[in-house]
Amino acid sequence: MRSEFEFIESIKKRHKLKVIGDDCAVVPMNTQSDQLFTVDLLIENIDFRLEWTTPALLGHKALAVSLSDIAAMGGMPKCAMLSVGIPQGLWKTSFLDEFYEGWHILADKFGVKLIGGDISKASELVIDSFVIGEVAKGKALLRSGAKPGDFIFVTGEIGGASLGLLLLENGTRPGPNVEAILQNAVLRQLKPMPQTAIGKILLEKDLATATIDLSDGLSSDLGHLCKASGVGAEIEASRLPIAKGASLEMALNGGEDFELLFTVPPERQFEVGRLGAVEIGRIVPASSGIKLSGEKEVRNIEPKGFDHFVER
Repeated sequence: MRSEFEFIESIKKRHKLKVIGDDCAVVPMNTQSDQLFTVDLLIENIDFRLEWTTPALLGHKALAVSLSDIAAMGGMPKCAMLSVGIPQGLWKTSFLDEFYEGWHILADKFGVKLIGGDISKASELVIDSFVIGEVAKGKALLRSGAKPGDFIFVTGEIGGASLGLLLLENGTRPGPNVEAILQNAVLRQLKPMPQTAIGKILLEKDLATATIDLSDGLSSDLGHLCKASGVGAEIEASRLPIAKGASLEMALNGGEDFELLFTVPPERQFEVGRLGAVEIGRIVPASSGIKLSGEKEVRNIEPKGFDHFVER
């Protein structure tokens, strides 16, 4: 069975859609700026479960996942449209009021204005988040600029959201009586924070050669970046900033950490270190593949991050 990424590639080739392939679509706006467009679907019992979260936290995450795409392009979010399909039972409660409250708390933090959307009746809760951002003309950070010799960085800990998902599946819920490590992991899953500030710095200081946000998992997203750039990569397992309590496999394949993964030319390596980002490896020629170096072995990194159509 083909994956969602294989389907996207087939559509791109069949219809000659050359502009598709980054975290956002880039559309010319004027002589100074380009616009960034991104859209995300969240489906009940696929992307979230109502018994795991609160309406306000779900509103936060619905916007955060799209803001992370804007961050990966080095842009600043400006406005958004939000559509919701909601079951009759939830419509009769305060669910939507609390959901939009959570959405607006995060929107106000990033200066995002809600300019439209739609509400419809549905059998399960469906959320469609559409965000528009801006970036300096011709300066959007892409996935396609990495070159052999570049260093690979990640903005923060990874694997925490995957651990949080496992904890939620096993009955842990956020609250004052939950151990701090577990609480942090659960909130990494339910309340991610987009790395817009660092994305903006990377663009303004011209530090990154290629960038992607970690939504599907390091193994998959690194693969996307390498494919777009026509390169390979070597990751050092000992350098990965794995969240407390998470495993190496969670860090590689878990997804939804919404940190930024980016590449930097050797001469700019130390500038990036001052931002708090962590160096995890280097870009190599495509012929070398994508590999993980451990204490005892070197192994291929296969793309095992989230895919909607892969049976688990």
